[in-house]
Amino acid sequence: MKKGNYNRLWQWHFYAALFIVPLLITLTLSGIGYLFYTDVENKAYDDLFFGQSEKTEQITIDEGIEKAVEQYKGYFVSKVIVLDDPYNTRLTMTNDDGDQKYVFLDSNYEMIGSQNAKHTFSNVMREIHSSLFVGGTVVNYLVELAACWAIFLLFTGLYMTFKGRALKKIQNPTKRQKNKKLHALVGTIITIPMIIIIFTGLPWSAFMGNFIYSAAQKHPSIGIPTLKQQPPISDMNEIPWATRKNKAPTSSESHAHHGDMSAMPGMSMDSGMLSVEQLINKVEGANISKPYSIIYPATEEGVYTVSKSSNTGVTGLDVSPYDEMTTYFDQYSGNLISLVSYQDYGVLAKWFTWGIPLHEGHLFGWPNKLINLFVCLSFLFVIFLGIKTWLSRKKEGKFSAPPKASSGLSIGFIAFMVILGLVMPLFGISLIVVVIIEGIIYFINKEKK
Repeated sequence: MKKGNYNRLWQWHFYAALFIVPLLITLTLSGIGYLFYTDVENKAYDDLFFGQSEKTEQITIDEGIEKAVEQYKGYFVSKVIVLDDPYNTRLTMTNDDGDQKYVFLDSNYEMIGSQNAKHTFSNVMREIHSSLFVGGTVVNYLVELAACWAIFLLFTGLYMTFKGRALKKIQNPTKRQKNKKLHALVGTIITIPMIIIIFTGLPWSAFMGNFIYSAAQKHPSIGIPTLKQQPPISDMNEIPWATRKNKAPTSSESHAHHGDMSAMPGMSMDSGMLSVEQLINKVEGANISKPYSIIYPATEEGVYTVSKSSNTGVTGLDVSPYDEMTTYFDQYSGNLISLVSYQDYGVLAKWFTWGIPLHEGHLFGWPNKLINLFVCLSFLFVIFLGIKTWLSRKKEGKFSAPPKASSGLSIGFIAFMVILGLVMPLFGISLIVVVIIEGIIYFINKEKK
């Protein structure tokens, strides 16, 4: 690239950093917090995760669920999480407004206590990291945009490091030159790991994440198997004759009755549905080991969904990507209808399955956490050095931005931007906006001259 293009990249690098640094610091710090959410929660929620109720009577899991529903009026159980020892069983309870709470049952299935789902450490960290705890489409796009421009910063920083003099040996370097060299050196070292961390987090993003997920659904051969997208139905012959022709309730209809245990999925003796205890026996009979989650059927034709996942976001529930599976059990007979395992996934779905736990820092245990922590801390250090370098050359009363590019755009510069824009569509859209703004400023200045 020409000298003018070097200056242009430097200028864009500078302004991009200036605008997204606050977001990047927030995302990196919340990401570090999320890296250790299992360790924090095991300590902070020790009584709920591992404690025992004062009641020592052994009851069934269905009786424990019934007590939970009686205790928390207006809430219904939508999911049962069966964890391996020494973890207690966890119920996800939801009300009609979508509010959730987690209720814990000890080894005797007696209630220990509950949590407001919004206020758990993992969910707070996740909300800050993905939507700045504000939520909404605009904020989600803003977070994704910051991640995309961070990749731009890393690539342009890499180019300027090797094209410029950042790593060249200088006799008696000034403090600013030392900071600049260290900024360039550390940035170069973490470029590839940081790009991997960012790209493995994009499946969650609002724009690109939705695009990737849609592609995975549309093309099962490379993405998500059709069976996982369209779960089977239970055998309707198992429904009692008297209620067989009844219209299956919609989600909203069934939710409206969940305060009454007689209408709870798995609890209605008249419906012929399997109880949770019976289902667990069927699950064990199918050689499915703990941990796993049980999702209730939403309708009379629905099935029990029993799954093991590598990226649940629940302490104690994650498994190896190779062990990930989704199984469907008939809600009346308890027969295993079908199973989708990791081996059935396409390339894209397998990338999700490995990439997300790698991003979260639990794919290969503590080494994964420590590597991610090192990369994140180094990234914060690079940001700090960049700000320090700018402040050290900033003249009093002036903005001290990089020099303007004098030459036209080269093919190399255009190709670089187009490729990044195609790989990251939201970045591409923002790029068009930047070009339009620069064009307007150019014509305004031209008119003044």
